[in-house]
Amino acid sequence: MSATVEAVDGQVLWAADASRRAGVRLLEFARVAEAFGAPATRLSGDYLDYPALHAWSLRDPGRFWAAVWQYCGIVGEGAPDPTNPGSFLGLDRMAPPDPELGPRWFIGTRLNYAENLLRGRGDQPALVSWDETGRCATLTFDELRRAVARCAAGLRALGVEGGDRVTAYLPNRTEVVVGMLATASVGAVWSSASPDFGVDAVVDRFGQIEPRVLLACTGYRYLGRWNDCRSRLRTIVGRIPSIEHTVLVGQEGDRTVADGLPGGMGWDELCSEPGAELRFERLPFDHPLAILYSSGTTGLPKGIIHGAGGTLLQHLKELVLHTDLHAGDRIFYFTTCGWMMWNWLVSALAVGATLVLYDGAALAPGVRRGSSSRPVRPEILWDMAEAERVTVFGTSAAYLSRIEKEGLDPGRTHSLDALRTILSTGSPLAGRSFDYVYRSIKADVHLASISGGTDIVSCFVLGVPTRPVRRGEIQGAGLGMSVEVWSPEGRRLVNTPGELVCTRPFPSMPIGFWNDPDGARYRRAYFDHYPGVWRHGDWACETEHGGWVIYGRSDATLNPGGVRIGTAEIYRQVERIPEVLECLAVGQEVDGAEPGDTRVLLFVRLRPGASLDRALEDRIRREIREKVSPHHVPQRILEVADLPRTISGKLSEVAVREAIHERPVANRDVLANPESLDFFESLAARTGDG
Repeated sequence: MSATVEAVDGQVLWAADASRRAGVRLLEFARVAEAFGAPATRLSGDYLDYPALHAWSLRDPGRFWAAVWQYCGIVGEGAPDPTNPGSFLGLDRMAPPDPELGPRWFIGTRLNYAENLLRGRGDQPALVSWDETGRCATLTFDELRRAVARCAAGLRALGVEGGDRVTAYLPNRTEVVVGMLATASVGAVWSSASPDFGVDAVVDRFGQIEPRVLLACTGYRYLGRWNDCRSRLRTIVGRIPSIEHTVLVGQEGDRTVADGLPGGMGWDELCSEPGAELRFERLPFDHPLAILYSSGTTGLPKGIIHGAGGTLLQHLKELVLHTDLHAGDRIFYFTTCGWMMWNWLVSALAVGATLVLYDGAALAPGVRRGSSSRPVRPEILWDMAEAERVTVFGTSAAYLSRIEKEGLDPGRTHSLDALRTILSTGSPLAGRSFDYVYRSIKADVHLASISGGTDIVSCFVLGVPTRPVRRGEIQGAGLGMSVEVWSPEGRRLVNTPGELVCTRPFPSMPIGFWNDPDGARYRRAYFDHYPGVWRHGDWACETEHGGWVIYGRSDATLNPGGVRIGTAEIYRQVERIPEVLECLAVGQEVDGAEPGDTRVLLFVRLRPGASLDRALEDRIRREIREKVSPHHVPQRILEVADLPRTISGKLSEVAVREAIHERPVANRDVLANPESLDFFESLAARTGDG
């Protein structure tokens, strides 16, 4: 790509060559699916006719998902029979699952999530764990199976049964995966939070679901510094009376701390039965597997209950068909165990892949290759990718933007010959980041921007390995996902931004919310806006060639003068300016304006040494006016030292919007840096800013 010619969104940047296309698992699946009624595999322009396959997956969902079950080799009882109408209920009805009306999937089948993830045997690594100093632990599949057996035996000895809740307050290390699989093997329900969550954030989550067991650490390292959690842990346990047993994980879990907690013990004490038998409770398809949580920035986090079968089936579809994951691959995703992408990553064990775990900061102190004593390396994740020969590298749009501004050139400094796919989620991936990946990381790589959410523990739109990658676009809607963009009146839109909706049910829909016995909160969350249609809350656009652009949350769109636009459109232009590291835009209500009208405020975080002078302000406004919209030129641009972000790294526009309007920001503890809100909360009190 010429360095002097500006690339345009929609431009094809990469396409798999013929040999790679011939070996993708999606093509193999399409041929297998013909036995289930899929259209004969046809090639269009030397590519799989993905639109035809996608249309069939919506037209005949029972047969499609049965084909996924068979192709992915799911282990269970009562193999699904798509010809038996009793196997499914209400697949034509988009609504919360209901025992009598549906939608319900694979009725009569029984399975265990952990059994499907622990099919691997032998000395192939199952888990490789890294922290900011380098590799710190490895477990083979045989070792993982033995560790899960011991942990499950320990949980059973504590009286844990199917439906009980087991929670974790742990960093992303091997023990948390073992704990999750042991919990699932027993039939109990898992829920986890990262140890950088504050007390209130943890209690707001775990307090709702009344766990019997808490797996916890007494501290963790971040940016080379030890963060002591002992005081927080005591407070958390004291505020959740249902906790009967507290298991301290890691060498930091000293006996003194354990003795002061209910049922306190160490990890080794829990996992003390050396010859424990690996046993799996096979349970109905929709038996609860895990409880995840909404962000909680606008109220108490919703406890979203996900079923074992739907989670497993959806994850395997995405990992195998959309990510083209194979047994023996090494897959990494930068995530904490409190984010849904952690659950997604763990499911890759069912494919026979090795999980590469990382605990720490993405731009962090680490070990320079070939030495144990050199200074900080912002390239730590690329050191890891090279050393572990990572084939699928998952990260965020914010990380890719940041390392570009830091001047990293991983393709030149590291050997990435094993790398086949890069995944990005968390926020919209700007066109310039597509350029950066192909220029500075690897020219021959499948770059798949993906988007979904905690609500579905999976994706609505994501990569399609047989289709070309277009600049600034997500490749396609997921198989089995009836995704569209609608106007406020419910009219389908193409090439025009609107609300992202899903018009037909899918297996990974939540089986319910915690403490929502009549489903009222569930219906209000997704079905109030368009009755009978899932409104996801993203502002999106479906392009004319089947690609997708996500502009951000629809409740964070800007609406000055009644002209609505997604914040991502502003960010992708402003963050091209070298002095700007990142930015955040919100609409501020103005006295005397029309209802719903706002003025735009833009907050910028600048690189060291830069300052927000009149010349830089003028450049920012000119970029927005000429390349986005004259309606959305910010009335005020303010420099900030930091921007509030959630634990998973997403900027929180909602928190800023509430703060500048002097409204309380609920659950500040869900933010990684709640102190950053001080600036915004003081802003409204200043003359001329309220």
